Amino acid sequence: MIPDDPIPPILRLEKVCKGYGNGVFTPVLFDIQLAVQPGEFVALLGASGSGKTTLLNLVGLLDTPTEGKIFLKGREVSTLSEDERAYLRRDVLGFIFQFHYLLPAFSVLENTLMPCRLKGRAAEDQARERITALLTRVGLGERLHYRPNQLSGGQQQRVAIIRALANDPALILADEPTGNLDSTSGREVFNLMRELSRSTGKAFLLVTHDQGFAREADRVLHLVDGRFV
Repeated sequence: MIPDDPIPPILRLEKVCKGYGNGVFTPVLFDIQLAVQPGEFVALLGASGSGKTTLLNLVGLLDTPTEGKIFLKGREVSTLSEDERAYLRRDVLGFIFQFHYLLPAFSVLENTLMPCRLKGRAAEDQARERITALLTRVGLGERLHYRPNQLSGGQQQRVAIIRALANDPALILADEPTGNLDSTSGREVFNLMRELSRSTGKAFLLVTHDQGFAREADRVLHLVDGRFV
């Protein structure tokens, strides 16, 4: 019996290196090898200066490697033009930050639909029902028309998580999403991301300093001085 072909990873990095500077070159990342599967929840741990932000910028197509290759959904993205990277960021990636960055003049629903507006009014209208259902699922169904300043910190971050799912991305990049919350709200937000990963099949790459949260991930990566250990 011939086994099924293995599922290709959503994200793959092959011997990725990154450094900065012209006259004096400063290396930051060294020979990074990484593969993230669909639906996998991966935690990235590392001290300040270890290269976490640089790595996230590379995966998020905000920067390009000095050496090596990066693949998203099987497509090499290391040498794409800025316009091509922008389209992939819009369609394949979702971003959650430490601060929610919600627009104060817009409602909860309008904020979550903002990424869809980049694809046009038709995409926004098509996503409205799905996004409304997700907001209801995370306890914000009665707050669709609230402004961000009418929500708690944990509720605002929940809005930011649903916004990251707006364009139905394959991979969510979460940069310290619980770092600005109290312990109770942080736990609620982490549990929400973990549950959404399981139920939607989205892969998550979570940067965190919280080893308790990291231990609940499918896999933990430790970055030390630009290298996985």
